[in-house]
Amino acid sequence: MIRRDFSERDIHMALDGELPVEERAAYGAWLDANPEMKARSARFTADREALRAAFAGVLDEPVPASLRKVVLGEAPARFAAPRSRWWLAAAAAVLLATGGFGGYFAGIDGIGQENSAEDQLAEQAIAAHVIYAAEQRHAVEVPASDKDHLQTWLSNRVGLKLVAPDLTANGFQLVGGRLLPAGESKAAMLLYEDDKGERISLFVTAESTASSKGTYASAQDGPQAVYWLDKGYGCAVVGSLPREQLAVVAKSAYGQLLAGLAS
Repeated sequence: MIRRDFSERDIHMALDGELPVEERAAYGAWLDANPEMKARSARFTADREALRAAFAGVLDEPVPASLRKVVLGEAPARFAAPRSRWWLAAAAAVLLATGGFGGYFAGIDGIGQENSAEDQLAEQAIAAHVIYAAEQRHAVEVPASDKDHLQTWLSNRVGLKLVAPDLTANGFQLVGGRLLPAGESKAAMLLYEDDKGERISLFVTAESTASSKGTYASAQDGPQAVYWLDKGYGCAVVGSLPREQLAVVAKSAYGQLLAGLAS
């Protein structure tokens, strides 16, 4: 049995089928000896299956050559806004075909490098919402029942003092949150749900040098993102609510986020 030090990179290699055969026994023993890494592997596996399920309808469809070149960085992006929701699915399909799920979502920021900062933020937030808002068992990493830990953990990892907004007045209860990659940085995602099962999400990152605000839709019948960017952070509230209702909820959430940042 080959013995060496393994890391999170090997988890992704194993998930993508790239771990050498001669190292698999040692890798399995390493997982058994490291419960935290074994749990992380299980979470990545669940995320992988969730992403496959979310885009099951397009994974077997041929990806247009022009889009493949954009995703692989072989041609500049020339997309018109608003973009169809199919664009996000096709991008995920190309990532599946060319690189597996190494990092399980990290590559999304490389799509369309010419996009403005607000487009990138909104697209990342919408893509994350499409995948995780549909999940029942694995939608969040830390549940609302452990809210204090959730806020502290995400604040430390993202680099902002993050206080989960209280949206009960808007009819939404906190489900929990998770940490997501966002290009070379990290993003926090907070998920909320109303009594009808409708979900909205907050996507927050500390990496922003732009100042902007607005509403972005990837498709007329898909979720929308109400976003704000200021120097030092970016925030997007995503949901499939009527635009006026989403704007009211987003304003409440954003105001509380700002208050948390300033406290």
